[in-house]
Amino acid sequence: MSPQKPPVSIKSVAAKASVSIGTVSNVLNRPEVVSEDKRLRVIEAIEELGYVRNDVARQLKAGLSRTVGLIVRDTSNPYYNEIALGAETIAETIGQAVIIGNAAESAAREDVYLELFEEQRVRGVLITPQTEERAKLEKLRERGTPVVLIDEHAPAAKFCSLAVDDLEGGHIAVDHLLSDGSRKIAFVGGPMRLHQITDRLNGAQRAVDAVESATLMVFDTETLSILEGRRIGEEIVAMPRQQRPEAVFAANDLLAIGVLQAFAFNHQINVPEDITLIGYDDIPFVSSAIVQISSIRQPSRMLGETALELLEDEISNEKHLHRHVSFQPEIVIRESTKRSRREEI
Repeated sequence: MSPQKPPVSIKSVAAKASVSIGTVSNVLNRPEVVSEDKRLRVIEAIEELGYVRNDVARQLKAGLSRTVGLIVRDTSNPYYNEIALGAETIAETIGQAVIIGNAAESAAREDVYLELFEEQRVRGVLITPQTEERAKLEKLRERGTPVVLIDEHAPAAKFCSLAVDDLEGGHIAVDHLLSDGSRKIAFVGGPMRLHQITDRLNGAQRAVDAVESATLMVFDTETLSILEGRRIGEEIVAMPRQQRPEAVFAANDLLAIGVLQAFAFNHQINVPEDITLIGYDDIPFVSSAIVQISSIRQPSRMLGETALELLEDEISNEKHLHRHVSFQPEIVIRESTKRSRREEI
């Protein structure tokens, strides 16, 4: 393999066209100030030499950038991909691009991306943080890179942030499970260091506390993955029949899919006839599962869109004030919680 040729420089173009470097720069940036003869010579030299304009260098020199860094908790979860699509939709309309970093539920990887994005002089950073520690983000902002927190509540004086009301989401989910007569409810979720999970659990507990004789069983998970959901599903199957929950609220849809797999593929537990099941996020997969899974829908694309709009306002608006935007979840009812309807057929 032959060695890669170095890129053609603006100096080479100037020499080929017999003009100054400044003239080439003007042709690229302000062609109206260059005579027609010189402009045509420069264009001909560019085409002959194969010169490619280095926008990255130009933007860094000007202190500008057309890229935004987005760090998400885990790209294997379609929920975060939907957030990215929302951010990209707005970025495209204003001539920008979004670079996505997958933290993979690792605070160390998150730090790597924060450092990389700062080195690349991105316009700003959108982030779904791994922890509640904010010092590194505050320092990043103090050094001139604005930050918007997604799926988080932040002090209004320091950051813009946006999130869905997970307390209400947990309440809606379990209230729906209770409405068909279920009284033994299982909550499947974790890790509990994530406030989104504890909020959903607290919302579930609030719904259970409002109904006499209702109880909540908590199954803690290490991650929000299909494999962890399957593990908990196996635990439920192994319980004596009379001790099993009558309904399961999974803290996200990947867990719900795993629970359903454990019930349906390996054992004789039918959803929704034996146990009803609801998830959270309303990712595309739940509507195509072997049993369509009910879920709490989050406006994930709108989260991404709004996050980028908040970031751009902070960059361009001298009177910008940090604020928190809260969204309300909604329930999407599918086969997995239609126990009464199934029994009537």
